[in-house]
Amino acid sequence: MSFRATVESMSKIMDEMGITELDLERQFLFGVYRKHIHLSKQNNSNNITMPNFPVAAPIKANIEVTTDTANTSGFALKSPMVGVAYLAPEPGAKTFTSVGAKIKAGDTVALIEAMKTFNPIKSDRDGIVKEILVTDSQAVEFDQPLIIIE
Repeated sequence: MSFRATVESMSKIMDEMGITELDLERQFLFGVYRKHIHLSKQNNSNNITMPNFPVAAPIKANIEVTTDTANTSGFALKSPMVGVAYLAPEPGAKTFTSVGAKIKAGDTVALIEAMKTFNPIKSDRDGIVKEILVTDSQAVEFDQPLIIIE
């Protein structure tokens, strides 16, 4: 049975049983492989989307955008992965940045947790934070704008 057929079969069984999350663990001689899978329905289709998580490293992203809500232009730092965005290094701590704050290239502006790994999101330019588009502990998708820098 191919990998795709196996995943489709598991997805069908999970759907029939009402299961949306699955934790896999396999032990090898050199360590343990752990994987958390979350499936969600998309428009009642049978398509399965398997996210591909990059290696944990400081990530830079910039794309010029114009936001619809504030009609401001700038550069958007986008999420390079699916995960949970955190605006502070730990609960109750001061946030990395705020609206109106001056930031420099290389400053950490957020963290994204994916597969129990915290990935720093760093600015690649100097500027002023015009808008923060996510809230603390919010789930984010790949390529979702996080912060607008002007």
